[in-house]
Amino acid sequence: MKANVSKETLVMHTGNEIDGQFDALSVPVYQVSTFLQDVKGNTKGYEYSRAGNPTRNALECAFAALEYGKRGVAFGSGIAAISAVFMRFNTGDHLVVSSVLYGGTYRVLTTVLNRWGLKVTFVDTADLAAIEAAITPATKAVYIETPTNPLMEVADIRAIAAICKGRQLEFIVDNTFLSPYWQNPLLMGADIVVHSATKYLGGHSDVVAGLVVTATEEKGEEVHFIQKAMGGILGPQDSWLLMRGIKTLAVRMEKHERNANELARWLCTLPQITRVYYPGLESHPQHLIASQQAGGFGGMISFEMATTELADQLLGNLQIISLAISLGGVESLICVPATTTHASIPAAVLEQLGISNRLVRLSVGIESVEDLKADILQALAAR
Repeated sequence: MKANVSKETLVMHTGNEIDGQFDALSVPVYQVSTFLQDVKGNTKGYEYSRAGNPTRNALECAFAALEYGKRGVAFGSGIAAISAVFMRFNTGDHLVVSSVLYGGTYRVLTTVLNRWGLKVTFVDTADLAAIEAAITPATKAVYIETPTNPLMEVADIRAIAAICKGRQLEFIVDNTFLSPYWQNPLLMGADIVVHSATKYLGGHSDVVAGLVVTATEEKGEEVHFIQKAMGGILGPQDSWLLMRGIKTLAVRMEKHERNANELARWLCTLPQITRVYYPGLESHPQHLIASQQAGGFGGMISFEMATTELADQLLGNLQIISLAISLGGVESLICVPATTTHASIPAAVLEQLGISNRLVRLSVGIESVEDLKADILQALAAR
């Protein structure tokens, strides 16, 4: 695929080059555990599906192209992908990490990887001075979400990349919320990009997966070695589902964002809502940075209800929007992060960050935006 084609064309046609035998337009599902070898151990490129599988490899190559990276590695979940990236560090190494981030990432850093002495400082990564102040002689990397989950804070990718380059630190970006359709951190100086592919990349709430893309083959081989050693692979059927989902990424992301942009502005007018978090709003503190480094603002909105009772009333009476964990599917999903996706973070930390039981996170789907508005209004009016 030519590098200068539009993103819409790229997501449609990348990854179709694998089948040279029958010219199938859909990558075959190689549902196989092992591959034939000759007596000298020679193969046709694959020996055992934990180490490599043709369907998974097609996905990895396609996604590396979408993120403009050198190597892609596909995992059985987003947190498996993130953990594999962290597992490359050693005892005593130090990381600077976004203070607001997915609860599963916080959990693996503070209750699992800390057991072998990996050290972490959580900072507001929208604050460049805070990042620099947190760096120590033991620091090896900076890890950010942008936008953050669930407060939608935006970090300046280019500026952080410059800090990391000057200090010879690795720069890792979780790009789940915007997907490679709207944002490409590797083009702005990041070294590694991670995704929960369960979300927008799959797009249909039918697959759990994670993806890593690296700026160099060397870093990609490091991640692949961890995957092969630990076994957190993505199966061929799920790899195929992801490739199918990615083909509609452009049309879905455009619709998600149109709906979210309109819905966020409308939510600002409701008296029951005291604050709306969405980078597409001109009132968002990092709106300008978001406009400069991403092609769109995405489909995620968070907002604070005036009371916890109102939050409960809203979530308990919705008829179209589904109360469920996860995001990025074609259907709209809603939750209270403090009691679901971020419940593994201590209550005192959540309070300090401003993540309360009044904070609601909405993954805006591709339904009629007028129907979504009507659903929210009837839920707020229910008795």
